Formats: sequence, C-alpha cells, structure tokens
Amino acid sequence: MPPLPPTAARLLCVRLDTMGDVLMTGPALRALRAAAPGRRLTLLTSAPGAAAAALMPEVDETIVYEAPWMKRELVDPDADAELIATLADRAFDAAVIFTVYTQSPLPAALLCHLAGVPRRAAHCRENPYALLTDWVPEPEPQRLGRHEVRRQLDLVAALGVPAPDSPLAVQIPESARARARATLADAGVDGDSAWAVVHPGATAPSRRYPAEAWAQVCRALTADHGLQLVFTGDSGESEAVDRVRSLAGDAGPSLAGRLDLAQLAALVDEAPLLLAGNTGPVHLAAAVGTPVVDLYALTNPQHTPWMVPSRVLSNDVPCRWCYRSVCPEGHHLCLRGVAPEQVVAAARELLAERAGLSPR
Repeated sequence: MPPLPPTAARLLCVRLDTMGDVLMTGPALRALRAAAPGRRLTLLTSAPGAAAAALMPEVDETIVYEAPWMKRELVDPDADAELIATLADRAFDAAVIFTVYTQSPLPAALLCHLAGVPRRAAHCRENPYALLTDWVPEPEPQRLGRHEVRRQLDLVAALGVPAPDSPLAVQIPESARARARATLADAGVDGDSAWAVVHPGATAPSRRYPAEAWAQVCRALTADHGLQLVFTGDSGESEAVDRVRSLAGDAGPSLAGRLDLAQLAALVDEAPLLLAGNTGPVHLAAAVGTPVVDLYALTNPQHTPWMVPSRVLSNDVPCRWCYRSVCPEGHHLCLRGVAPEQVVAAARELLAERAGLSPR
C-alpha cells in the first residue's frame, strides 16, 4: 500500500472501545501526528474514551459515538445518519480504524466510506473489498500475538509511519493535581509516608479479584506492613469498594465516585503504587509511570501494563484467553488461584524497587 503522505493533514482515527483501550492507542496516535507537521487528529470514540482522549495532547478533537456494534445499547438509526453527515462535513483526508483482533473494522469502515473519506485503513480478517483502501491482513491469533499497544503501532507502520515502541502518556491539568492533593489531605493520607492506591473494581465480572481475597491483601498491607491505602472506583463501584474495606476492617478511605478521570490520573501519579485488576486505571498508571500490581484475569493476553514497572499475577488455567466478560467455567480460578500472600509480596517488591529509584 502507498504510504500516508504528509499532505494527509486531517485524519480521522476511530477507537470505539473504552478508556484503557484509547490510552493504549496513544503511542500510535502520537506517531501519526508526528509524521507530518501540522497534521490534526480527530478521534471518533465512546464517552469513556473521550474522557481519556482529553488528557492526550496528540488528539485535537473528539467525536463521541455510541456504536451499535459495540457492547452498548442500540442507538437511534438517525444518530448514524447524523454522524455520517458530520464526518462528511469535516472532509477528512484519511481514516485509521483501530480495533482489537476479535473485532471487525468493517462497520466503521462503512461509515467512513459513506462519509466520503477517501482512504480507510485497518487490520481486517476477511476480505474487505472496497470498504478498506488500505487493508492490513489480520495475523492474530494464528500467526502471532502482540500487545495491544504494539498492534496499533504496527497498523500505522503499515502506512509508512515510523512507529517504534513508546510509552503511554497523558497530560494532567494542574487543577486536577490540586484537587487530588486536597482530596488526599482531606482523607487523612500522609503523602510523606508509604501509601498505595487500591482499585478493586472492573467492568467485567471475569476480571474482578474476589472481595475476600482483596480484604486479606489490604489487612496484611496495613496491619503487617504499615502501608496506608486509598480506595478508588467509579460511582457504580462504591458498594463493591465499601465491601472490600469492610471485610478488611476499614483499611483506608474510599474516594470511589469522587474523582473524574483527570483527578484519578493525578492521584495515581502521586501514588507510589497501584494495586488493581486488568482494568483502565492500570493503563492510566502506565501513562504516568506509577508501578502496578496487576491481578490479571486470563481473559485476554494483550492488555498487560505497558513499559512500566509491574508485577502481573494470575493462575494458569486450561481455559485461558476466553475473551469472556463472565467466567464461562464458573470457577474463576485464573484469579481465585492467586494467593493474597503473592499480592502482598509483589507490592512490597515494587515499593522496595521504587525506593531505590530517583524521583520521577
């Protein structure tokens, strides 16, 4: 395929997944923008994806679209027609469609085709015929497996764009930093002593470490090792967070539902350590360089922490890489098999390593 010329100045980038997926697409977006002076990137994404994109300076503009082929409620077909008209009015020079390998790019490619976008690039498993002008045949999972970040970098590399491995990155507003510090102080957290953020929730039940096991981890970290803990989550996770805290003997304050994404990024940036499942805040931690203990459900091999100090903990099972939101076997052993003692040991190792590093 011909390289994407510098004259392709108005690019539409499509990433319709959620916050963590958009963050993992950041290096590819930066590469696209850096390849041509004056190039502008518009990101077509979900509402959570737009919140992440607001922290990514390589994105000039976002358009929020709740695509009916994603894991969301069906939208009014009139919204699809309005979106096509909006895209047509912008007169984009090209569209780059980013997906995980289990997704088809063709619905998004059809939208772009109907909007008159002349070049449309994506990984695709089946023959897209004219829907994609720049077809990168899908090699996963039969021929290779890549990290999600590398997958998207490879797509832009196929367009002739230099795309070496590079870290995730966000730009945090000073107002969000001030709010995060004030919230920490109000919660009674001494930032000069050892502390960590615990994010026990995840959108998919298959990716949640059991509350009882989280409680054992938190009790050990606070009672045995003197660590202050701060719990985070969105407003819908407040009840689950409070259950972990209750089982752990009120191991620390909950900020669930009290921080927007920029403020959460600032909090994680301040923190010496994040403990979480494989969920969006792990990628937020990678974007600010905070070490992560990742309780990693074996649903997808591609979403581990990228280019950040980490310990990825799971229990190997024959049903690994199920790509399911609910454990299809019902036993959840890929996470239940991780002993709380392993999590505590991983946290202590990362904190010790960090103590030996120069400040960020």
